Amino acid sequence: MAKITRKTTVRKSAVPKKEARAKAAKPKGPAKTSLKAIKPRTAKPRTAKPWTPAEIHEVFARFRRANPEPKGELEHLNPFTLLVAVVLSAQATDAGVNKATRELFQVADTPQKMLDLGEERLREYIKTIGLYRTKAKNVIALSAKLLTDFGGEVPRTRAEIESLPGAGRKTANVVLNMAFGEHTMAVDTHVFRVGNRTGLAPGKTPLDVELGLEKVIPAEFMLHAHHWLILHGRYTCLARKPRCEVCLINDLCRWPEKTV
Repeated sequence: MAKITRKTTVRKSAVPKKEARAKAAKPKGPAKTSLKAIKPRTAKPRTAKPWTPAEIHEVFARFRRANPEPKGELEHLNPFTLLVAVVLSAQATDAGVNKATRELFQVADTPQKMLDLGEERLREYIKTIGLYRTKAKNVIALSAKLLTDFGGEVPRTRAEIESLPGAGRKTANVVLNMAFGEHTMAVDTHVFRVGNRTGLAPGKTPLDVELGLEKVIPAEFMLHAHHWLILHGRYTCLARKPRCEVCLINDLCRWPEKTV
């Protein structure tokens, strides 16, 4: 007869309450903190001291002493060729545009002559300029519109210039200022950078900077103001490595990272 063996299960004795509490109280290493519970400490942005009217006057007085009659660097013969040059300068350098237009303007310096030249031949003159196909199409279209809507003359209001193919607010401001002596502020990449970096007219958009500069620059400087700022940004207040050591307005500039 087989012997029956009973399997005995030994129950673990309960841990005394005092020992359990002591074990629970024993540190198990650094506690994990939920990221949600951590509130990031945000540093308050430093607000530059606003420019005073006297300081702004001094800035442009210095620009005027250094360069009394600043000139735009786009070569042109009349308001029409200026308009065409500015349209061609979008996303291109003035030097590159000048190289192409020197020959172009010898054969087409009026809207009618540009139409007679035609889009295909125009492309050959400006093919070294970026987006030349689109620009050629716009120049022919704006020439036609000038003839049909404005008697072959460049209009003298911002709205009318902006109605021309390829012409935006900056184009209108340049033409109004350089061709007709209007106190406009054309904001290109250089003016936008200078306005923000110096603190003269900080803004998120070119229009913000334009309106800000128009608000603070004294009227006596407005005719040449955009040229001074463009030249300052192009040759001194450079994008990657500003030449603070030769800057005319270094002592007044609000940029916290200026090198001198």
